[in-house]
Amino acid sequence: MEYSFAVNSLIYILMALICIGFSWWALQQFRFDLFLKNPKSAQAKALQILLSIALGYEAARFLVDYFNWSAMLKGMF
Repeated sequence: MEYSFAVNSLIYILMALICIGFSWWALQQFRFDLFLKNPKSAQAKALQILLSIALGYEAARFLVDYFNWSAMLKGMF
């Protein structure tokens, strides 16, 4: 049982990192210069990193919940 829990935790961590990387990649196309005074500053990069983490975490959380819900459906049939 503990082995399964550890494997699931590792999968969730990897999924979160992949989703954060994907959101970072997607945010590269967003035009921050329209909303920020100095889009090349360290603060702008920090904002981009924080947005990537927030979006990636939410996407990973959705995927994890979706997989958990679909696993629970096995009990119905």
